[in-house]
Amino acid sequence: MRAIEVERRSPIESSPLRLVERPLPEPGRGEVRVRVRACGVCRTDLHVVEGDLAPLRSPLIPGHQVVGVVDALGAETCRFSVGDRIGIAWLRHTCGMCEACRRGDENLCPDSRYTGHHDDGGYAEWAVVPEAFAYAIPDVFPDADATPLLCAGIIGYRALARADCPPGGRLALFGFGSSAHIVIQLAQHRGIEVVVATRGEKHRRMAREMGAAWVGETFDRPPVRCDAAIVFAPAGEVVPAALRAVRPSGTVALAGVTMTDLPAMAYEPHLFHEKRLTSVEANTRADGEALLREAAAIPIRPKTVLYPLERAQEALLALKRDGIEGTAVLVS
Repeated sequence: MRAIEVERRSPIESSPLRLVERPLPEPGRGEVRVRVRACGVCRTDLHVVEGDLAPLRSPLIPGHQVVGVVDALGAETCRFSVGDRIGIAWLRHTCGMCEACRRGDENLCPDSRYTGHHDDGGYAEWAVVPEAFAYAIPDVFPDADATPLLCAGIIGYRALARADCPPGGRLALFGFGSSAHIVIQLAQHRGIEVVVATRGEKHRRMAREMGAAWVGETFDRPPVRCDAAIVFAPAGEVVPAALRAVRPSGTVALAGVTMTDLPAMAYEPHLFHEKRLTSVEANTRADGEALLREAAAIPIRPKTVLYPLERAQEALLALKRDGIEGTAVLVS
């Protein structure tokens, strides 16, 4: 099969990806094999390729927003049949026995494993996944449109929950990429007014087109205090601006898998008045199932830009340069 792999972690500008021929993967016990139809390109992929996340194996096939059709079943599988359309997401294994797993916080399992990080992902023509961590894809979504839901959507869903913005409230989004353009649709469906602060006129224009009540530059202060904020930009210097934007007792959720260091902040006005600052780590399978149900009911309409598999490097470079409106999607 054709696959894109990374062997040496380095800036995407140095062309660290290569197109290779790999043997067809065989599903193990409890796994299914998927003929990949589409794979979304995520900023986490960029962190993996460039080494911002510690390398765990080499060579590696990145990609964790995968939609395809089951074409082979491993032993002891029962959830899916050959021909079913399913999705593969970031979280692909938890122990099920630790304290975090027992209390329902499997996203915090110390033995968790991730697609396109611990194990090969979806920048390929085939992929395998433990069936317990795969998702049935609602029929309302075409293949490419479903891909961003599997990470950008799930993480945005969890970030929105962690931000604790009440129905009818006001939410500030800092950064307006793949995840934020899904969150704005979730929030609006719940009757939440959304304001957006982000760099790049292209992203600001998209936020306006999607109904943001106010749009400004990254460090502009929204004209009114918000009940909550989500920081999607992986830049610690944005956090003080987000804390200033929320009202007393408001919450700021940090949605990135990695972030530059937070600067020193004065207690007042940033954290005083019972403001809350929280992070978001991965997701639970319950988050994924709930997001797909709500996204299908709305329905969410992701914005996608298609690239052939062999242009994965070009797609990641465009992502790094903020050149993608919505989500880049690789198709094979």
